[in-house]
Amino acid sequence: MADKKLLAGLAKLGVPLFEPYEAPNVNETLASVVKSYDMRLWEGFPVMVAKAGEIHAFEPEQIERRLKKQEHRKAFEGLMLFSGALFSLYHLSFSWWNTLKKTLSLEKKALVRDCKTALAGNQTIFLHDGEIDSERAKGLFELYYEEKAEKDRRQKARLEELSIEYALAQIFSPKQKELFKKKLEGLPLTKTEQEYFSRTVKKKVLALANADLHALSKKLLGI
Repeated sequence: MADKKLLAGLAKLGVPLFEPYEAPNVNETLASVVKSYDMRLWEGFPVMVAKAGEIHAFEPEQIERRLKKQEHRKAFEGLMLFSGALFSLYHLSFSWWNTLKKTLSLEKKALVRDCKTALAGNQTIFLHDGEIDSERAKGLFELYYEEKAEKDRRQKARLEELSIEYALAQIFSPKQKELFKKKLEGLPLTKTEQEYFSRTVKKKVLALANADLHALSKKLLGI
């Protein structure tokens, strides 16, 4: 199967179970996948293309330049149509695919529709003497987007956490912020901490909770 350089490229493209060995050239990796005729890799080709597009590294013309044999160019075209059919099945839009669709002949458009139908029905897709398992291909694609959604969720949560931390730092001293969090999390306070919280922190919290003050603040900021 593939060598370490190819596996490194696959890792960068988000294919599960592969570990990176070096920083690869994405388009060189994709060209190597095309030439591999490894159906397991071909089933994950749409994931690789989507990932390459996500990191703004997908350049079809650069891949074609690396495919010297006509059979490899035909395989690449087939994989592009297969990827487009899968994207269409999930109602996803990519600029490169939207551009490519406009140049397709009626025959190739029919191939995309047939491929989409096969994917929807979990039927085997025959591509250059190889057989692509529709269920595995869809499973890899769905796993990629599930992991992407979870990553985006974590990033959003982290940004929100940092935003709250910044806002708290503008209002409370480090000690006051510590007591605010302890109280919020239901952690016990010592007698001294409780007295300090009631005497100082609570007054600021009540001010923050005042709806009229909140509205005036937003008006002042024009938001």
